[in-house]
Amino acid sequence: MDALNTRFAECLHLATHRRNPGEPFEPAIVNTTIYALPGDPQGPYQYARWANPTWTALEEVLSLLENAETLIFPSGMAAAAAVLYSQLKPGDRVLLPSDGYYTIRIAAEKFLAPMGVTVLTCPTAAVERESFDGLKLVWVETPSNPGLDLADIGAVAQRAHTAGALVVVDNTTMTPIGQRPLELGADAIVSSDTKAVNGHSDVLFGHVASNNSSLMAGVRDWRRICGAIPGAFETWLVQRGLDTLELRFTRMCENAQDLAERLAGHAQVRSVQYPGLATHPAHPLARRQMRRFGALIGITLADAGAAERFIDACRYVRAATSFGGVHSSAERRARWGEPVAEGFVRFSVGCEPAGTLWQDVSRALDASSGGRP
Repeated sequence: MDALNTRFAECLHLATHRRNPGEPFEPAIVNTTIYALPGDPQGPYQYARWANPTWTALEEVLSLLENAETLIFPSGMAAAAAVLYSQLKPGDRVLLPSDGYYTIRIAAEKFLAPMGVTVLTCPTAAVERESFDGLKLVWVETPSNPGLDLADIGAVAQRAHTAGALVVVDNTTMTPIGQRPLELGADAIVSSDTKAVNGHSDVLFGHVASNNSSLMAGVRDWRRICGAIPGAFETWLVQRGLDTLELRFTRMCENAQDLAERLAGHAQVRSVQYPGLATHPAHPLARRQMRRFGALIGITLADAGAAERFIDACRYVRAATSFGGVHSSAERRARWGEPVAEGFVRFSVGCEPAGTLWQDVSRALDASSGGRP
């Protein structure tokens, strides 16, 4: 952890370091569509769809934190699409998690399959036992969203590479602070920075990171040619959020561990899914692979009504989709058609005082029972 802490300190230093008197410490928001370009085109900034100084400032910091080349995008799905569409062609085969973020599967079924890409799926917990023969790309989300099952990134990468396949890990739930997929053998990571990296629920954003220069060249071309580019102000907001990522994510994970342990003993809770609990089926893997156990908890209550009553009764928990904000939020995921129990609640733990949060959640659980013990 010391090396990662040092890397994060370097990120903060890089983001604000200025040498000349009177220079602002924070990066500038460069709102422009054109640059001075006399004569033959040259220099790093020629056209705004290709590059922007505000992008550069954030990409330098994220690259340092990821310890890999990083490219930013206007959403997590834009980052995912850049990888999928730049790496896959007609006749290729891709393996996706059947229990991961559902929009990835929708995009693959709606757009990749019709263009001749064979789309296969399997549960996250079973991916390392799948055959990778003939695959071009293996997509892993661990912990899976929303079920919080785990996959062994190192084992998957070793077998996939033997079969000639790329491994891409969606690291949204864990951030570079909580999990380091590239160091475990993954070829690339994607992240929805809309979530914890930004942390303030006020901007859509994403990034791709990899040390595979060929892969990143394809991703860069996809962004430049297809125009999947972020705005300068949104980029600056993420840079601001990144400054406090380590503090926020540490607090969120500590709160989640405390809350998960308390929830596991509550009479109204049928089950709790959290990698930090010894009862999680992949807890030993979590201890080896993850630097934190994350800020998401899966809570299964009796039925849909109990779940909705619980969420409504919480005072300090926002009823909203998405996760990773400084505030706690919760939602019943079956309402989106996810393959989870009707009473399953995805709980995103925020930075509230742990004791106050538990009092609120405990009271709401008691209120949700409808008088039943």
